[in-house]
Amino acid sequence: MASRTPVTVAAADAAAPPVALTRRARTINRALAEVYPDAHCELDYRTPFELLVATVLSAQCTDVRVNQVTPALFARFGDPAALALADRAELEALIRPTGFYRAKAESLLGLSRDIVDRYDGEVPGRLNDLTTLRGVGRKTANVVLGNAFGVPGITVDTHMGRLARRLGLTVNEDPVAVERDLMALIERREWTLWSHRIIFHGRRRCKARKPECGACEIAALCPSAPGTPVRGPAANVASD
Repeated sequence: MASRTPVTVAAADAAAPPVALTRRARTINRALAEVYPDAHCELDYRTPFELLVATVLSAQCTDVRVNQVTPALFARFGDPAALALADRAELEALIRPTGFYRAKAESLLGLSRDIVDRYDGEVPGRLNDLTTLRGVGRKTANVVLGNAFGVPGITVDTHMGRLARRLGLTVNEDPVAVERDLMALIERREWTLWSHRIIFHGRRRCKARKPECGACEIAALCPSAPGTPVRGPAANVASD
């Protein structure tokens, strides 16, 4: 495991000049790259369509559970044309373990029909097109773009939002606003890997109810960590 980066937070960067905040965000990214050199998408997939479906199923569900469900799902409905014609009851039974299976089935049927009807059966590779598919928002679109198409994107899930606020990189709650704030701080080429690193850290160290600040490799860069000097607006995110 990488040693803690020897950098301290002199003040709350929520009130600091943009250059200082950008510098700290990028230092955090480099530190996390050392801690999680293998950070990656933890959903199993072979095609952009499989990743799209898996990402929709991952809402309010663990990636582990999704990966248990998708092999049988993809064996039965492996492409948009097949899924668009799926029997709803059969589809719901296959995805039931992921939770909210009725709403997810509706989204999967809708997006599959959209892909068949409007994109010749191929998952589109642009954000504006992906977000026109039923059940697909910016978070899902950025997962697909970043991992299946190599187009950089920041994925604002619950981990990203929580950590971005704890780290003092945003004060916003709205996912689109958080994405905008982070896009201004992190180099574009790093957006996808930044997302993986933050999500890894949120799952393994900076947990929602009980963050492991004492063992955290980037505690010295975090205004929410005990003992880190905090002034101004960042104090408002310390207990997020």
